[in-house]
Amino acid sequence: MKNNFTNLLKGGTVLGVMLMVLSMTSVMAQEEEEEADDFTFNVTLNSDQFFGFYPVFQGGYSISEKTDFTFYGILWSGGTGGGWGNWTEFGVGFNFKVAEGIAVNPQIGILGGNLLSSGTAGSGRLGDGIVPNLTVNLNKAKTEGQIYAGFYAPLRDEAPPAPGTTLSYLHYWVNYGYKVSPFFSLGAHYEHLINTGGSNIETSTDLYQWLGPYIQFTKPTGGPFARFSFGTDLVEGNDSFFKLTTGFSF
Repeated sequence: MKNNFTNLLKGGTVLGVMLMVLSMTSVMAQEEEEEADDFTFNVTLNSDQFFGFYPVFQGGYSISEKTDFTFYGILWSGGTGGGWGNWTEFGVGFNFKVAEGIAVNPQIGILGGNLLSSGTAGSGRLGDGIVPNLTVNLNKAKTEGQIYAGFYAPLRDEAPPAPGTTLSYLHYWVNYGYKVSPFFSLGAHYEHLINTGGSNIETSTDLYQWLGPYIQFTKPTGGPFARFSFGTDLVEGNDSFFKLTTGFSF
């Protein structure tokens, strides 16, 4: 009888340890899942007739209920940027959820290449320029939209003797759309790129000024999407524009 009782106690101890281990495992798994939910990552592949092909990634990590730390990168070198010293952009910032479906994301980026610091003369270099930028995102049940503005300024002057020059640019866009269904949305897109000057440039120049509609297809449960924007170029001498974007949200 005594041995049976002792065995029962031992069995209970083993069972208790197993239950404790299972409980700890469950708690750790839940914590890991919550941490995974705090991290977001998006990758897009873009193509237009000015920049060519350029992949973009954007990520964020939640540091409070209404604030995320964000980072991004643009591989301009995939297209036209290949001739701009392997032009590359990387930046960080913070995303603030200011209202339901509205977020404001100021960031600052640094460039590698030669477009800004020397007007494409010479080899690519780290610190080609700096890019303070701001993005405002709208994502509600029936509407979507985005406002972006970024100023591309040279960090140093590596331009050869005249007529060599540094370059600076203002790039901004705004789009707004209606979600016809969880799968399909459509809207309007306006985008403007201005060469604002340089060390040997006294006046600004409009490089393009695009205006037209867009259509977008999105997986209703999240993940992949595809958007096609097209229309006219308002700059004299230019014709039309097209921009194709496809991406995935992790």
